[in-house]
Amino acid sequence: MVVLRLKRYGRIHSPFYRLAAADKRSPNDGRVIEQLGWFSPTAPEGQQWKLKADRVTHWLSVGAQPSETVVSLLRRAEIANTVGPKGTPSLAAVRQKARRNAPKKVKAAETAKK
Repeated sequence: MVVLRLKRYGRIHSPFYRLAAADKRSPNDGRVIEQLGWFSPTAPEGQQWKLKADRVTHWLSVGAQPSETVVSLLRRAEIANTVGPKGTPSLAAVRQKARRNAPKKVKAAETAKK
């Protein structure tokens, strides 16, 4: 499976990221299939990223899975229409909600056994 992820470069306290299409099994700093752009959070507004929008949409159309951070970056770059509606909850929020609800069910099952 192909994923779109950010690879961290730069110095300490000066992060710089490259957006890359990579195999899911490869490490974060490993080999990539294609470089799709860059993102610099410390740069002035308007100069923070440069993305190859046509290549990003190509990878999304063939089934590449973007990370949560990449999804938010694509929304900021206004390529979000290919990712999904802005109101959808993030994967972290869904997992956190599932964790909150899971212990209640376990405790209820334990009390039912007693």
